[in-house]
Amino acid sequence: MKMRLLTFAILLSNLFLAYQCSGQYTRQDTLRGSVTPERAWWDLNHYHLEVEVNPDDSSLVGQNTISYTVLSTHDVIQIDLQEPLVMTAAEQDGSSLDITREGSAHFIKLKSDQKVGSHQELVVRYAGYPHVAIRAPWDGGISWKHDENGLPFVASSCQGIGASIWWPCKDHMYDEPDSMMISVTTPPGLMDISNGQLIKTDEHPNGKRTFHWAVENPINNYGVNLSVGDYVHFGENYKGESGPLRLDYYVLRDNLTLAKEQFLQVPMMMDAFEHWFGPYPFYKDGFKLVEVPYLGMEHQSAVTYGNGYQNGYLGRDLSASGWGLKFDFIIIHEAGHEWFANNITYKDIADMWIHESFTAYSESLYVEYHYGIEAGAAYVTGTRSSISNDKPIIGTYGVNARGSGDMYYKGSNMLHTLRQIVNDDEKWRAALRGLNATFYHKTVTTQEIEDYLSDFFDMKLQSFFDQYLRSAQLPILEYGFRNGRLGYRWVNAVEGFDMPIDVEIEGVSVRLEPVAFWKNIELDQKPESIVIDPNYYAGSMDMLGL
Repeated sequence: MKMRLLTFAILLSNLFLAYQCSGQYTRQDTLRGSVTPERAWWDLNHYHLEVEVNPDDSSLVGQNTISYTVLSTHDVIQIDLQEPLVMTAAEQDGSSLDITREGSAHFIKLKSDQKVGSHQELVVRYAGYPHVAIRAPWDGGISWKHDENGLPFVASSCQGIGASIWWPCKDHMYDEPDSMMISVTTPPGLMDISNGQLIKTDEHPNGKRTFHWAVENPINNYGVNLSVGDYVHFGENYKGESGPLRLDYYVLRDNLTLAKEQFLQVPMMMDAFEHWFGPYPFYKDGFKLVEVPYLGMEHQSAVTYGNGYQNGYLGRDLSASGWGLKFDFIIIHEAGHEWFANNITYKDIADMWIHESFTAYSESLYVEYHYGIEAGAAYVTGTRSSISNDKPIIGTYGVNARGSGDMYYKGSNMLHTLRQIVNDDEKWRAALRGLNATFYHKTVTTQEIEDYLSDFFDMKLQSFFDQYLRSAQLPILEYGFRNGRLGYRWVNAVEGFDMPIDVEIEGVSVRLEPVAFWKNIELDQKPESIVIDPNYYAGSMDMLGL
């Protein structure tokens, strides 16, 4: 990772002290959500996670070997593991190390010389009964279920709550390992499907098996997963922009016939998203779609699926446009996260909109690619009924706090609105592809995304993003006709908001450029109608009864 992580750490360390003093957040929030001094001094290189899954008593036992590079001198390292799991030991260079626990944060006192630039390894061991996910993936943890034949069906999910809910790690998104090995031991007869490529399977005398998965690309913490069940496998080869890509599918034995039909949508998804976003970001690690006992999650190169082999979101059209029943929501949405979440990853969960806004928008782009631009527009504008405008989309930095759930469909409509402003569909597509190329396998901030789009389109977009990301207000276009003039202005808007907007006046398209004060255009007579382009996410108010 880059040395600039230190600069990011210093900025956040100043912020989290202010938040902690405000009383709104706890010290645990700070330890979880900030780049603490015990995190900032080392750069994560590689994990080797080894874990045995025991469905009989819902327990895990394992260890994680953490490889890192020393950025600055320090002798205490923070590794996170959430209760009720217990960190049983920590070792470096053959020496047992002292562990001080403060909630989920474990501070390990190192004995070896941590020379700047040196490469080090730390082994942490753990065991216990991880938090049980009740409403996965919304609450997170381990789902301990059984399939219809009574066999264990187990899976992890941990976005937001953190990967340390089930394995010890540096549980902050700013620093990703450059690669990873995941070794999962399962009960007899069951398989584990994790991220990356399966490189070998060890058979044990007691009938248990250990599956070794190698991840060659950087991976975010919550993207790491295990899925254990009575799986059967099928797959296909996809001819992608970067060459041949293996698509592998793992489903419960009884669902093989259903899966072979429903998963025909996977290459359709790849066609659409490679068109819009550029090559799939993880060719070396392949693409897997894996059945799990919950709705689904964007685990990197091992997208999990539980939508019941039906189109829509559990059979419902979230857009109420009809187009949402043309595709399986979980296949399209969760796979869309391979570009926005797993390729381009937020540094702080306050910027979670980067994942969810672009991926919610990808749903409409999928529809547009296969059914046309009007269908895509109908889908995205149809999702507006889900917007609450309750609070800003961006959360509070440094304390593991996400913003409003509006990051999904207000965010997607914000992007759709920006596309109208740009008014050049090829340039819009080039920007989406450029984002994935520029920030390939990187962690980012909102400001970096804003700056990129502003520069790419050569537009001043600060007030636009302030309006839709940092304010809960919906901008309102006020207009009215008097004395041969049509007056118009923005209200309910942030300072400096000057978004242009297209309207139809008597059937003629006109682009207005409103600001906070009244502006006017001359008209020969009072128009019978003014129609605001519905592709813009903004309200309108006729002040004089047109």
